Amino acid sequence: MKLLAVDAARARMLAEIEPLPAETVPLAHSIGRVLAEDVSAVRDQPPFAASAMDGWAVRAADAPGCLRIVGESAAGHGHAGRVEAGQAVRIFTGAAVPQGCDSIVIQEDAQPEGDGVRVPETAVGHHVRPAGGDFKAGAVLLTRGVRIDPWRLSLAASAGRADLRAYRRPRVALISTGEEIVEAPAQPGPFQIYDSGVPALAAMIAGWGAEAVRAKPVRDDLEAVIAALRDADADLIVTVGGASVGDHDLVRAAGEALGLSLRVAGVNVRPGKPTFFGVLGNGRRLLGLPGNPASAFVCAEMFLRPILNAYQGAAPDPVTLTARLAQDLPANGPREHWMRAKLSYANGAVTVRPYRDQDSSLVSVFAASDALLRRLSGAPAAAEGEVVEVLPLARA
Repeated sequence: MKLLAVDAARARMLAEIEPLPAETVPLAHSIGRVLAEDVSAVRDQPPFAASAMDGWAVRAADAPGCLRIVGESAAGHGHAGRVEAGQAVRIFTGAAVPQGCDSIVIQEDAQPEGDGVRVPETAVGHHVRPAGGDFKAGAVLLTRGVRIDPWRLSLAASAGRADLRAYRRPRVALISTGEEIVEAPAQPGPFQIYDSGVPALAAMIAGWGAEAVRAKPVRDDLEAVIAALRDADADLIVTVGGASVGDHDLVRAAGEALGLSLRVAGVNVRPGKPTFFGVLGNGRRLLGLPGNPASAFVCAEMFLRPILNAYQGAAPDPVTLTARLAQDLPANGPREHWMRAKLSYANGAVTVRPYRDQDSSLVSVFAASDALLRRLSGAPAAAEGEVVEVLPLARA
């Protein structure tokens, strides 16, 4: 089995993935979706010069002085007339600045006097939000390929959009294999364990904008695995377990029975060496993840998330950061190692400390981690304080 480096394996997988068709999505349901279009402004925002404070709209040339009050401008109800010399208009935050006015005197600095108001000296533009100060008509506000979050939704809403064009959510069939796997609340036998991998992967997939379809665990029977792969109705099939080459690892053999063409036979990574990827005879993509939960989760971050991003037209490659080691590390072996680790923030610096036990079966360590620390193949020993590459993990 030829092992590919992580970056090379990811590139081969992504070469087989194209964005899914676009569909129209109501703005209220667009969170987590990836834009399939640019969103442009149809008018200036704000569409008029607006007051940034409660107070008085005046002509700067008339201040200081006592000005006659000729009206009021409130949000949604502007002053219709033009303000002439010696006049002022009561105004509230967000309201349109009346024609003829060029400054706002805040109410704390003004003194009402009968039917007038005394204002101090002021400057042109004081407390005035200019028309188009946020964005101008025709400006591209959001570009194709960005994922909608609450802030981007707000920007689209401010442009008057009630719906958006977004890429269709990928449909992912999740299949776990192995006689040792039991789904709660079933009672496990003396040699069985609860399935901790598929529930977490389903949550990851949903968080990455896709739809996870969980199949029932498949026993270690070649015909059963073949049937599960054949019947999966999805853009991508993800198997958990059975990815290696042992007597009870049947996923590859089942894939071959269905015309599997391998693109990645294995990855030079720790954990996750048995990970594979290929295309079945019916055109469906198949990603085989190891059964050990930590291995599956690391490889989901390395490969599954980029694949789902590519299906949705988003930038696929993982975004890593740098941090300083909080401890010495020995030289790394021949396989690239993604270590579960904990980030710390103090005095503007980011440090990272890998957990001592990196066994690929330990879910508790992954639950405590908030980053993966990357150690390249054959990396020399690293001392405390050296800069290293980390991939932050999403934590609520």
